[in-house]
Amino acid sequence: MLLMKNQKTADVVIIGAGIIGAATGYYLAKRGCKVIVMEKRFPCFGSTGRCIGGIRAQFSHDLTIRIMLKSIAMFQTLDRELREDIEWYAGGYLFLAFDEQRKKSFLQAIAIQRKYGLNVTFVSPDECCRIVPGLNPEGLIGGAWCPTDGQANPFKVTYGYLNGIKRFGGKLLVNTEAVKINTERDRVVSVVTDNGEEISTPTVLNAAGPWVKEVGALVGVEIPVYPDRHEALVTEAVERCLEPMLVDYRPDGCYFVQHYGTGHFIGCYTPVPIVPGDRVDASDEFITEMPRRMVRLLPKLGEVKVLRHWAGSYEMSPDGNPICGKTPVDGFYVAGGMSGHGFMFGPAIGELMAELIITGKSSIDISEFSLERDWTKAEAMK
Repeated sequence: MLLMKNQKTADVVIIGAGIIGAATGYYLAKRGCKVIVMEKRFPCFGSTGRCIGGIRAQFSHDLTIRIMLKSIAMFQTLDRELREDIEWYAGGYLFLAFDEQRKKSFLQAIAIQRKYGLNVTFVSPDECCRIVPGLNPEGLIGGAWCPTDGQANPFKVTYGYLNGIKRFGGKLLVNTEAVKINTERDRVVSVVTDNGEEISTPTVLNAAGPWVKEVGALVGVEIPVYPDRHEALVTEAVERCLEPMLVDYRPDGCYFVQHYGTGHFIGCYTPVPIVPGDRVDASDEFITEMPRRMVRLLPKLGEVKVLRHWAGSYEMSPDGNPICGKTPVDGFYVAGGMSGHGFMFGPAIGELMAELIITGKSSIDISEFSLERDWTKAEAMK
């Protein structure tokens, strides 16, 4: 391929500057790859900048648990790696059970989690109330408790990775959208931007979050990822009274955590029915319903004021598990469909995808998350 004078070149072009694109770009650049990260708006514009920062290994899928054990280990030292205080804090996660079916599903998941050494137990209502003083025990029959889960700052982590890419000689292009991916003999050769610039590259990673399906369409690859809207809120800062992320999976439940440093509460819930699309409009229903659900669990929050609320997208795959790996187009990779867990997956998925792109295999085999799977093994702890 003949290059135009001054045409940009890269070993890898990454589309999307959220946590997945930033982390993968960092580990590629650290290994000597020339990386260009392309973002149509600004870093954290999509799901990453709208998440609530929780990090857990309590899942039901074996591979997800293994990935999250790796990710949590990485979060624990990421401040030194990135030269940035990422506000990591191991306050734990407490999943509440209000019926026998939920208890059964937690116990089934715990059996899998313990196989991989996760420090997780099913605890009594009294123990739940000890972990969360002031918790309303009405109807509670126990909870799945893991003290090594935690929280971190999505913006500081993502920008830490992006700054690291620059330290290793890579580039970040903001307000730059990929509008065409050129191929020759079904192999990636270049990316064309919305300002008409062409970047010559043999490798593209689609890490476009809620827009991963649209980017896949640029090379004729069908990626079954569909965004749906979720809302979240943050309260004023108050005296510390909650350590873990508190998760209530009832249809009218919610999940929230108190930031260990500032004292702000941040939380959300899954709407019923789901609101499809990459919409970011905020609803009156959420801003009245979410505080009610929080106070039902923790009555002491009754006087705490909400500062603001917003909306963002979960990028859902058919089985609630990530889609990671190669595609039918040579040199075109995907890391998407994180189904609401992209931030917590970020460090591990980033390193594993970098290994896969450079060497053709990853230190943890992620082929179960390939685009070609049968979608029958759904994640139970979404």
